[in-house]
Amino acid sequence: MPYSDFKGWQAYQLSYSLAEEVFNLSLHFPREEKYSLTDQIRRASRAVPANLAEGAAKRRYPKHFIAKLTDAAGENYETQVWLSFARTHKYISEERFQKCHDQSESIARLINYMIRNPSKFGCKAHPQKEL
Repeated sequence: MPYSDFKGWQAYQLSYSLAEEVFNLSLHFPREEKYSLTDQIRRASRAVPANLAEGAAKRRYPKHFIAKLTDAAGENYETQVWLSFARTHKYISEERFQKCHDQSESIARLINYMIRNPSKFGCKAHPQKEL
């Protein structure tokens, strides 16, 4: 199974799309937020698809695969927190917040499904050789 097939995962596609939306939203954040909110929300949102890609490369080792998915889930929830701050400070509208939040919730459900069903994503347990 080619490792690049992760690009077909719905969780990857949605999280990549959300990271792009977050980037576009953050272009309009105030300058004083450049090294705080803007940087943090961009990093967190981009880390979700990046961790999914890393997980794909570690499918040979189920625990490592699940650990990367867990990292992706954590970054997804962190993105939600930063989106909430952006809404609270009126950097984004309620409508755009809700759209992004709903997409993030869909991503969370997909990642949780992947964690519960790793074999459906090419992760197979291999017997370890004794040293």
